[in-house]
Amino acid sequence: MQVMGISGLPGSGKSLVSDIATERGAIIVSMGDIIREEAKKRGENTKETAQNLRAEHGQYIVSELTIKKIKQLQSEGVENAIIVEGIRSPHEVDMFKENFDNFIILSIFANPTLRFKRLKNRMREDDSQEYSEFQKRDQMELDFGIGNVISLSDKLIINESDLESYSEKIKEFLNEINL
Repeated sequence: MQVMGISGLPGSGKSLVSDIATERGAIIVSMGDIIREEAKKRGENTKETAQNLRAEHGQYIVSELTIKKIKQLQSEGVENAIIVEGIRSPHEVDMFKENFDNFIILSIFANPTLRFKRLKNRMREDDSQEYSEFQKRDQMELDFGIGNVISLSDKLIINESDLESYSEKIKEFLNEINL
């Protein structure tokens, strides 16, 4: 079973990679979904939960929970490729590489203005509607180490053109890795 990570700042286009990979049979394990599920259980917003989980269990609890979920899928006999969406730190990359052979990282890049516009249109609970809040979220991600993950990724796709061109770049990459 192939396990691959996707990284990128909010609004960069990670979800489309997941959507196309799902069409090809991959299973998506989203680190953000793990936080959202936990937030729902706790009755907190996602930002609170992300901070509280890390304060209670350490900085890398979300990646630990993600690895546990993937290993559970493996133990159930799942052989599909698994895509981990939302890797943010070099240490998380190391954890995944320690646990899964041939683990690779695909990073998606888009400029801040374009990403903010996408987030405003997406309107997910944790998306910023004010540019200053968007910048704070970006800084938080960068402080966590996402810039290092992106710069050291196995493949980088720039998502600043039309949807069709971006989709083609994703499909080309997935073909390269036989997914």
